[in-house]
Amino acid sequence: MARENTGPDFVEALARGLDVIRSFGAHHRPMSLSEIAAGTALARPTARRILLTLERLGYVRSDGGGFTLTPRVLELGVAYTMSAGLWEVARPYLRELVLATDQAASVALLDGSDVVYAARVAVPKVVSANVTAGTRLPARSTALGRVLLSALDSDRLDEALGTPSTATVRPFREPPFDDLPEELREIRARGWAATDEEMTPGVRSVAAPVRDGDGTVVAAVNVSAIAAEVPHERMTRDFLPLLLLTAGRIGHGIR
Repeated sequence: MARENTGPDFVEALARGLDVIRSFGAHHRPMSLSEIAAGTALARPTARRILLTLERLGYVRSDGGGFTLTPRVLELGVAYTMSAGLWEVARPYLRELVLATDQAASVALLDGSDVVYAARVAVPKVVSANVTAGTRLPARSTALGRVLLSALDSDRLDEALGTPSTATVRPFREPPFDDLPEELREIRARGWAATDEEMTPGVRSVAAPVRDGDGTVVAAVNVSAIAAEVPHERMTRDFLPLLLLTAGRIGHGIR
């Protein structure tokens, strides 16, 4: 049934698709076709066509137990996060970090097996795969991504790493997958991660988690530098304390 008071330009099919996405709510368990149809007041054939469309687009996953949302639905909120949320909070602190270090700084979120950049303050001398807000990179090849992956429990980590990457930029040197669990445990224990010319040749990075008021890791912040100009020791000795301070200030701002 069409909605009332919508006007001739209202796209009912789009509205129904959004209804299906919202019907999952806070559920982390698979939902059956019958549950989704009932929750959206849609006929089963209509709900099924919408779910199959969303699955083809990568927003829904199906298995024998029903349907679940994929991390890709986070893309629907990234534009808001960048324009009015995390970017607004992070921007002044990132700029202060860049002034203090003379290096580029970024904030990123985790989406499946990728990181999505939500904010970045660049410097002309650091070229890192043309990174801008909205850029996607493979998480395990970046310091930002390893910080975010290290915050996941085993089930969520398996789900994240099992999600195919949709990043268009491939790492310069991909780390061995077998070494990842131990490295993530070390990152979780020390509270920061570093990479050295893994994502982009000639660029090294150090990253730290951004936590909300409950202590949950919701984002990560990094400093990137040209490897030939900034040795690893300086990254950890001089830049890391400033980075950890910046991460705390951003987290305090979003509480």
